[in-house]
This record gives sequence, structure tokens and C-alpha cells, in this order.
Amino acid sequence: MTLFVHTSAVSNAGYARTWAQLADQGRRATTRMTAHNITTRIACGCLVLLSSLGAHATTLSGRIVSAADHTPIADAIVIAGNTEARTDADGRYRIEAPEGVARVNARAVGFGRASTDIIEGYALPDIVLPPIRPRGLYLSVYGIGSTVLRNRALALLDSTELNALVIDVKGDRGLMPYPSTIPLARQIGALKVTTVRDMPALIRSLKARDIYLIARIVVFKDDLLAAARPDLAVRTAGGGTYVDREQLRWVDPARREAWDYNLQIAEEAAALGFDEIQFDYVRFPDQRGIRFSLANTEANRVNNISGFLAAARERLRPYNVFVAADVFGYIAWNANDSDIGQTLAGTLAHVDYLSPMLYPSGFRFGIPGYRNPVANSYHIVNLTLQRAAERTGISPLRLRPWLQAFRDYAFDHRTFGPPEIRAQIKASADFGSDGWMLWNPRNFYSDAGLGPP
Repeated sequence: MTLFVHTSAVSNAGYARTWAQLADQGRRATTRMTAHNITTRIACGCLVLLSSLGAHATTLSGRIVSAADHTPIADAIVIAGNTEARTDADGRYRIEAPEGVARVNARAVGFGRASTDIIEGYALPDIVLPPIRPRGLYLSVYGIGSTVLRNRALALLDSTELNALVIDVKGDRGLMPYPSTIPLARQIGALKVTTVRDMPALIRSLKARDIYLIARIVVFKDDLLAAARPDLAVRTAGGGTYVDREQLRWVDPARREAWDYNLQIAEEAAALGFDEIQFDYVRFPDQRGIRFSLANTEANRVNNISGFLAAARERLRPYNVFVAADVFGYIAWNANDSDIGQTLAGTLAHVDYLSPMLYPSGFRFGIPGYRNPVANSYHIVNLTLQRAAERTGISPLRLRPWLQAFRDYAFDHRTFGPPEIRAQIKASADFGSDGWMLWNPRNFYSDAGLGPP
């Protein structure tokens, strides 16, 4: 058998040759195969076949560059099947491709995603990643299904600097907006309210508008799963089922069954075409005196939260999606896990992006030097991001904050209008973060404080 291994010029950046032409050449090459003779042809020195992993293993090499100026991208993630590698300072990578893998995928913090198919007859081209700073709005299970709310959001994306949507794939009450194929979701009632009947079609229409799509998954706050599976529920000190201030139940973050359900949802969202999977409520409840399947110690809490995120990254690797986690803003300042299992180091180790919730109304104790957060929106956002970067040494691009677009509830009940929203956006931009996201639980947004396209 003669094996011709090459790569196509097909990528998200766009190349002139069509898939039909490539497939036709691949079929013609197939006719030249014989039964017992394996010959390797290397095109342009970009694809190298090695025998170190066996007869069918290949080692691919190439380069990842920016679409803006074709400069190399260091520390980009390259994926072939379930194998992952990183680029060096010159944007070059070398990755072992398992047998049967037909595509090399790539992504990088501060950029989008792209891929190159491995097709006979072509050298592996540079994989070109478009720079992007997501600036998004949140839409709930009901918001994404509402024609009025969705169209209003899309109109803002057309007329302002917005370019992204954060969409509930599993919301705060455990509901999923579309007909998921996950059996457990149907069994526990997560599909009892369908607001989007054809999610693949909706995603295609949004991607056609060049919108960066983030799937939000509320993880351990899950009233439906905890009700259907009381054995997974968080317990009170007296042994009853714990309910939070919103009268909602939680599942135990130490239970692997709860992990697997959410990982199935994440995998389904990745397959649907979302660019990023964002885990929210990926923490223990912020309540003392409650019981879990493991001792309620800081070590156990941190290990389970970081363990879940590590499992998510592993599960999602073949899809080449970005992985993000929403965290309390105070974890940038606190030395411990804030009693919820979230630490900077434990979370950042397993995600591409960290999204601290920097709502001034949520900083009820203020921060050093600023005891009235709602009167100092810029400083709350900017100094908290600076604090996180200083403590971790990470690139500012790995931080993309949630900003407040709702009325204050904790201090003077002011409306967060153009001055407050613009101050938060400026604080994020001055820091150099990878964009930002606006949160309004009612999904009611205006162009207040937003810049032009």
C-alpha cells in the first residue's frame, strides 16, 4: 500500500482551493495505493513522518501566525485528535498525530480558532488565527429564545463595539433551552421548557454574522438534578437538603456523577459550534455549616473545583474550544479559597480564560482604598484585574471580566448608566484584558456607555 500524507490549504482564514478539488485529488491518490508497500512523501518540509510511535503515527510540524500581520504566535495551543502541543517563541509546533486524525486545530489566547485538514497532495500551511477581543452580552435560557430580547441584542452587536454573546446552555435553575440529546437532562426535567427548537440553525445564523459565541453552563447550582437525585445534593448540618437564598438546591461538587452530567453538556455545546465553554457556579456554596460527601476542608474544596476544570479541559480537547471559568472578584484579593474552592492558581491551571465577576455592587467590603465600590467603578475593575495579574504573573489577555449593567442592589441603588458602564469598560481596556462581558439578569441592554463598531 502506498500512503501519501499531505495537508490541505483549507483553514478558517480561507484559501483559494476548494474542498471539492482537494477531495477529488485525494480520490485519485487513493487509486495508487498498493497492498504491502508504505511510502511517505514529505511536502515542502512542513510535514514529517516519524516511526517512533509505530507505523501509522505521524509527527506534524508547522507554524501558527496572526491574521493581522502574519507574525508568529507563541504559546498557541495545537491539537491533533486528543493530542495537544504548544508553539514556541517563533510560533512553531511539533505534534504527534494519532492514526486516523485528519485535521490539525489551533487556538490562542487573544485570538480565535482555526484548523487545517490533512489532505493528500498539499503541504501544511501556516495556520492563521484572527485576533479577537470578545465584548459580549449575556442572554439567559429565556433571553436567547425571545425574539424581542435576542433581536435587540443583535441590533446592538450591529451598531456598537459588541461582538460576542454569552448564551445559557444550562441556566441558573438547571434548564436547558434546546432539545438536548443527553438522557439525564430529559429524565430530570431540564428540557421541560424549550425556548430554542433548532439550536444548530441558530448557531449557524449567529456565526454567519461573525459573532463570537460563549456557552454558559451553570455547574453545581442545579435545582433540578439535586431534586431528582437527592443522593447528589448538598446537605445541611441536620441532614436535610440545602437550599440557598434563592430557594434553589445544589449538587455536591465532590460527586463525579455531577461532574459527568455537566461535562456531557459541555461536550454537546462544543459539538454544536460554540467558540468557548464558560463554567459558572463552578464552586461550593458560600454558606457555612453545610455537608458534602467529603470533609469540608479548603484542600478538598480546591482539589474538587480544580479537578472538575481539569476533567473539562481533557474532555473538550478534541473540540478545540476555549475553556473559561467565572469566579468571585474577591479571589483576586483573598489568600484562601474564600470558602468556596476558588483560588487563582487552582482555577487558572486548567482554563484559557478567567472571568472574574467585577460588579461593584458585589464588592460589599470594598477594596483597599475604596470603600464605596459603586462610586468607584473604574478602580474596582482595574485594580482587581491588576491584583490578579500581579499575584499570578499571567498575561492580561487571560482575564476577561464580567461588568455590571444592572441597578445597584447593595449601596445607594443607583442605575448603572453610561458613566458607570463606560468607566468599567475603560478600566478593563486600560488593564489590557481580553475584552469584557456585560451582565444584566433581565437581558435588558441599551447602547449606554458602548462605543461604535
